[in-house]
Amino acid sequence: MEDLLYARSQMAMSLGFHIIFAAVGVALPAMMVVAEWKGRRTGDEHWLELARRWGKGTAILFAVGAVSGTILSFELGLLWPRFMQHAGPIIGTPFSLEGFAFFIEAIFLGIYLYGWERVSARAHLISGVIVAISGAASAFFVTLVNAWMNTPEGFEIVDGEVTNIDVWDALWTPAAGHETIHLLLACYMATAFAIAGVHAYYLLRRGDHPMHRRALSLAMIFAMVTSVLQFVSGDHSAKEVAALQPIKLAAMEGQFEDEVGAPLRLGGIPDEERGETRFAIEIPYGLSFLAYGDPNAEVRGLNSFPRDEWPPVAIVHYAFQIMVGAGSLMLFLITTACFLWWRRKRLPTSKWVLRGFVACAPLGFVGMEAGWVVTEVGRQPWIVHGVWRTSEAVTPIPGLAITFWTFTVVYILLAVSVAFLLRRQFRAVYPTDVSEAEAVPDAETTTGAEATPEQPDA
Repeated sequence: MEDLLYARSQMAMSLGFHIIFAAVGVALPAMMVVAEWKGRRTGDEHWLELARRWGKGTAILFAVGAVSGTILSFELGLLWPRFMQHAGPIIGTPFSLEGFAFFIEAIFLGIYLYGWERVSARAHLISGVIVAISGAASAFFVTLVNAWMNTPEGFEIVDGEVTNIDVWDALWTPAAGHETIHLLLACYMATAFAIAGVHAYYLLRRGDHPMHRRALSLAMIFAMVTSVLQFVSGDHSAKEVAALQPIKLAAMEGQFEDEVGAPLRLGGIPDEERGETRFAIEIPYGLSFLAYGDPNAEVRGLNSFPRDEWPPVAIVHYAFQIMVGAGSLMLFLITTACFLWWRRKRLPTSKWVLRGFVACAPLGFVGMEAGWVVTEVGRQPWIVHGVWRTSEAVTPIPGLAITFWTFTVVYILLAVSVAFLLRRQFRAVYPTDVSEAEAVPDAETTTGAEATPEQPDA
């Protein structure tokens, strides 16, 4: 059991570290391409410089994501050999497609970084588009593997051996649609809020600067669109989980008994011994309506499943609450900020709005981490739902504590290195002299009486 705990902890730590860099690697190229397109179309050097800087940031995060992703591929074989023995022939196709997309992204990222003055403007912009598409494709194919683990199809087991593999059925399982959409939207949403927070910070600290305002405006547009779409996607995902994995839904909501007209619980402390969730705020009929579209629908509780198939209820419930809470706060902030933008006909740069973006900058990644806890821990005790248990897939080799702490140190060093490089990148980009920043004209967003920076709201 100790080796299983260390194996799961190491995999969780590796995924938790990698997902942040992978998410930015998916979304930042898309914002980079839009910035370059606007710069090419308007001739505005601020947009073009922003695209250059975001391209360099993409390269840094791409390199770290490549390192952490490579470590993950080794861990699959070292920590979970029995899983790979059986599942390898099934999930080999999406992993191969992910590798192909990764190499395409690397090639065209190189062209993008070093081709500013060497290829035509159209070819350079197209190379950026390919980087953005291939980055999203990488995440898409990896998520298909996770979807298969949650709703396995496309194979048969005969005498303990996997046979009759149907690649298409294994690729596109019932969970594939909602998982891939939810994950990709989360990548764009989290990155947009992080970018907005960074540039809001510089607007607060170093005064008004056109490049910061352009970056903030683009990040806000991405954040607004993805927040609304993610709200719709989350509702759809909840309905899919209710149909495909009702035990996971019961753990997410702390629902212990079968109940008609089950309430939606906000907060609360699940008590597995008593079979109840204490101190929760209950919205009558809410869970039945959200899960099945019918306020009088019956929701299955944990007690209707064998006890040895329960996931860790408290962890799943808390993670789900954190994910929903983070998403709700971000949706509220971006809706308010965009309303002010529309009402005043100019970008809101009052201190309370900017401070809100700074405070919410990490919330997208917090929500992503919590969402992956719901997905992975909520599937336990199965590594492939209903087929292979996690305890059956772990390596028999002892001494996993050594590798766990070794990789922990490696990830800490990588995180410190990335933080140092990105901080250095931003310090090199943006002037420290406020008067220099304010001296830069900005004809796009300040005209006439609006040429002076907006004063804080009363």
